[in-house]
Amino acid sequence: MTTKRIIACLDVKGANVVKGVNFLNLQFKGDPVSLASLYEEEGADEIVFLDITATIEARRALYSVIKDTASVLSIPLTVGGGIRTLDDVSMALSSGADKVSINTAAVENSQIVKKSAEEFGSQAVVVAIDAKKINGNWIVFTKSGTYNTGLDAIKWAKKVEDLGAGEILLTSIDRDGTRLGYDLELIKKIVDSVNIPVIASGGAGKMEHFYDVFFLAKADAALAAGIFHDGIIKIKDLKSYLSQKGIEVRI
Repeated sequence: MTTKRIIACLDVKGANVVKGVNFLNLQFKGDPVSLASLYEEEGADEIVFLDITATIEARRALYSVIKDTASVLSIPLTVGGGIRTLDDVSMALSSGADKVSINTAAVENSQIVKKSAEEFGSQAVVVAIDAKKINGNWIVFTKSGTYNTGLDAIKWAKKVEDLGAGEILLTSIDRDGTRLGYDLELIKKIVDSVNIPVIASGGAGKMEHFYDVFFLAKADAALAAGIFHDGIIKIKDLKSYLSQKGIEVRI
C-alpha cells in the first residue's frame, strides 16, 4: 500500500481563513500563516491554500499572503484561486507554492492545464474538481460552486489526466462542511477512472471517515478543514489511529 497523505486546507477570504457548509455561510477561523504553521507542527503532510473569492472577484490570488504562508512551511504548499494564466501559475510558484490548483480556468480553457504541465511539470499541476450529484450523475461546478458547467465529473477527470494534470483535488459539494463523511461512491469512481493521485475533500467529521476514504474508496490523500480548525481531530491522533488500523501514513 502506498503511503497516504493527510492534507489541511485553508479556505482564504480577504487574508482570513474561513469555513462554511456546502460552500455557503462562511465563518472566520483564523489567519493562514498561524494555522499553516500549526498544522505542519501537528504532522500534516501538505497544506492547500485556496483563495476562494479570487475567481468570482476576477482578481489574482493574494500573493503576499501566499508568500508569508510559504515562509513558515517546509511541507508542500498547493495554492489555488484566481489561477487563470501561465503568468498566474508562475507567480504562485515563485511566491513559494510547490503546486498550483486550477479549477474554473481549466474548464474555461483546458489548454491552461496542458501548457502549465509542459512549462512547470505535471507534479506542479493539480486540477480541482468540485462536483455535485444531479439526477444521478456527478456534475462539475466552477466559480466556488456557483456555476453548473454541465460537465460529467468522471469524464472531466479523465480529460485533465490526458492534458497533463499530476493530481486531482476532488471535492463533493454535497458533503462539504457537513461532517457526514466523504462521498465514497464519487471518490471511488474517479479513483478507478484515472491513474494519477486523487485527493478526497468534503465531509470529514471523524477519524473513521479517513479510514473509509483510504480503505474503501482508495483515495491517495484526504483533505479536511473545519474539523482541524475547530480542534475536533488532531492530526497526530488521526495518523496514530490510521496506522493502528493498517493504513500506511507518515508518522
